[in-house]
Amino acid sequence: MAEFTLPKNSKIKKGRSFSAAKDAGKKRTFRVYRWDPDSGENPRVDSYEIDVEKCGPMILDALIYIKNDIDPTLTFRRSCREGICGSCSMNIGGTNTLACIKGIDEYKGDISVYPLPHMQVKKDLVPDMTHFYAQYASIKPWMQTQTPPPPDSERLQSKEDREKIDGLYECILCACCSTACPSYWWNSDRYLGPAVLLQAYRWIIDSRDENTGERLDDLEDPFRLYRCHTIMNCTNTCPKGLNPARSIAEIKKLLISRTM
Repeated sequence: MAEFTLPKNSKIKKGRSFSAAKDAGKKRTFRVYRWDPDSGENPRVDSYEIDVEKCGPMILDALIYIKNDIDPTLTFRRSCREGICGSCSMNIGGTNTLACIKGIDEYKGDISVYPLPHMQVKKDLVPDMTHFYAQYASIKPWMQTQTPPPPDSERLQSKEDREKIDGLYECILCACCSTACPSYWWNSDRYLGPAVLLQAYRWIIDSRDENTGERLDDLEDPFRLYRCHTIMNCTNTCPKGLNPARSIAEIKKLLISRTM
């Protein structure tokens, strides 16, 4: 039987522990992944016991409290705090989500906080999104047309056509879905992943775009599209409630229908 193990420098070690004050009102413990590439040390998990009555109700509020009041070396991304920018995507309690819209009270016991899985880590909870954004750029995520627009007018579409992009344009590129996908874990060098494919379908289905054929040609590849095996992790984990798996299935249907 094959036996697999992590390299010695990748094994997670026990980290430091920080206790809340004895008179803390409501204590919760956060187990946070830590790794500093400049230290030369192994990754570790630090435990922070905090009084959650001293911070806001969300996981991100707790992380900000930890950084501001306990450990200023903790590193993570955040911006809007409203589930709009996608910056604070991370793995919380074993599920990819946005720290700014997940309530502390939604979890029982200690709360584990890790970076998005199967991505290179730059530091602590910050994944390297370079490859993900390069894949997004590869689908040319902008309107492509050949005919000039009407003079002094917008490119109009019917109400029915506009409704076709509902559930697509709301994607904030947080990468929660792609990093929850086993096919993307093993083939991310060539498979575009659910987030990028959902974005591709958003432009394919837009009635104002005139490069549908070329967009479909670019996706008709054994790896770029067809590594999807409908595991549904992407749809189950999307913090915006979108359905990337459906978008991928619709692209496959379009590719099949144009050959019939």
